[in-house]
Amino acid sequence: MPETNQNKAVKFFFILAFLTATTVSLPSSPDRFLRSASKYLRSPDEPQKYEEIRRPLPSDQLKPSCSHVLLRHSFANTINGPPFTTPYTPPSGCTSPPWCYVVLYLRAASSGDQYDRISGLWLGGVELLRTSTAEPNPSGIFWNVRKDVTRYSSLFMKSDLNITMMLENIVNEVYTGIYHINVTLIFYEFNPIASNLKINSRLGFMESQKRDQTPADMVIPLCDGGKRGFWFMIENPAETYSKRIQIPSNTRQIVLELYISFHGDDEFWYSNPPNSYIKTNNLATGRGNGAYREVFVKIDGRYVGSEVPFPVIFTGGINPLFWEPIVAIGAFNLPSYDMDLTPFLGLLLDGKSHEFVLGVNDGISYWLVDANLHLWLDHESSNVEAGSRLYDSPSRHMVRQEEFEQLDGSFRVEAEVHSEYDGWVKSSRANLTTMVKSMFKVDSLVRFEKNGTYKKVEQRVKTKRIIEVASESGKLVNRVVQQRTYPLTVITSTLRGLTNDKDMYLLVTNVSHAFNERHSAGEALTQISNRQDSEGWMEVEDHNVLAGEASTRQSLSYIDEASCYSRSIVAANGEIVEDSSTDSCTSSSSS
Repeated sequence: MPETNQNKAVKFFFILAFLTATTVSLPSSPDRFLRSASKYLRSPDEPQKYEEIRRPLPSDQLKPSCSHVLLRHSFANTINGPPFTTPYTPPSGCTSPPWCYVVLYLRAASSGDQYDRISGLWLGGVELLRTSTAEPNPSGIFWNVRKDVTRYSSLFMKSDLNITMMLENIVNEVYTGIYHINVTLIFYEFNPIASNLKINSRLGFMESQKRDQTPADMVIPLCDGGKRGFWFMIENPAETYSKRIQIPSNTRQIVLELYISFHGDDEFWYSNPPNSYIKTNNLATGRGNGAYREVFVKIDGRYVGSEVPFPVIFTGGINPLFWEPIVAIGAFNLPSYDMDLTPFLGLLLDGKSHEFVLGVNDGISYWLVDANLHLWLDHESSNVEAGSRLYDSPSRHMVRQEEFEQLDGSFRVEAEVHSEYDGWVKSSRANLTTMVKSMFKVDSLVRFEKNGTYKKVEQRVKTKRIIEVASESGKLVNRVVQQRTYPLTVITSTLRGLTNDKDMYLLVTNVSHAFNERHSAGEALTQISNRQDSEGWMEVEDHNVLAGEASTRQSLSYIDEASCYSRSIVAANGEIVEDSSTDSCTSSSSS
């Protein structure tokens, strides 16, 4: 029976009453929780579809030329075991590249009780997808992930590779959920019949014409050996991982693609207090080192780039009732980060191997990091000349402020990093100079109140990269500008439970976060804005959610000169209550 407004008001008043009650003694922090199969929680009668709200792919309305199954596997009690690996065979019945698009299609299903799990998918050590699972219920859930993987096209016709998937799971008498995974590649050939301007505008098909370039000729993994997945596990600030790689002498352009996810004591790194706060209050937590993290890349000891990652929230994070059936931004398809390293080809094209290093500033246990090197080759020459003109070591400005008395206080981090690199490459095409400018700003504030049981996290991240390519005469050939913003607000209030059980308590939670991007390449402009606002409460015993209410509102908008798309959706207590979308360009959207 639907709950009446009067009952909802009574519950809300009940929760507010606890806000004025005597608080518990431990500070409130974001955490991971398990949606209990308790009778108090909603359990649908049939399997339920979960979804990450994303803009449609340009290929979604096109007819595939063929599909190719990569793997079918059920991940049960796989903890501390090797990843699932099977030989890869190229697709049969498909023409050779170039394809118009290649899409990776993952289908997943599970039932029972289970925490969210991180997962990676690699082809020959090259990561194709970083994803995580939803938390199932006894009736079962399922979801799909569609990702454009056209940039890896050079791999798909090779026959000497393995496909590998890592998904560490625990199955026992308590955690019963098994994750059943199917992964398929779908190939699309260019169809002139579908390329008229009208269809281009409606489907966003012209996106293929706005790409900066064709897929790379070669993709080289910067990764671990694969016995526990191909990602490196970084557990402290001093720990780095490296791999020596020899770059082909006819490389004319190189881009590093970085994959990142954060777990353990750093799953909610943006909310961590400084170590002084933990030590002074004698807290039994490892979640320290403050609320700033930066993943960096070095070549032969020289800094070449870094990223402050988008704060992906997994489906058990903060309040798992927020993420059913709409998961958090990026939870099913974590973003990767590109760094154009072309200005460093003067260093790399000497016929020797070079050390590529990955690390995390201030990172604690644990981060999973690896990278792919995308290389474009000069097919008319066996050797390319290159040299560096400018290496401006990154300028850093960082201010850390902390003020606290016992369990209450505030902690601010302000950081700004600028870098600029400039190098020339002389190939059979031309003598081109590539300049890369990068900048990011971070403003983070963490506040504890009410004896540490009220916590508010406010983080604002802004990044900007400018890539300019000029001819030998100095004429600008291409200019790409990418700007991203990641605003995040998290509020958690820890309240006394209904009993004196120290493991039972109430949490009132609010989350607002967004992924905004503006990308221009020449005259082509793309803008995307994706925002979620969630609020709710839950009764928790240890880390099991016994009862609660939650709602999530999400708005997504995308626009370029050829197409528009927007969607607005509201989920409340595990059900979609509003959902509307349009591909009309009657109104503009921007980030």
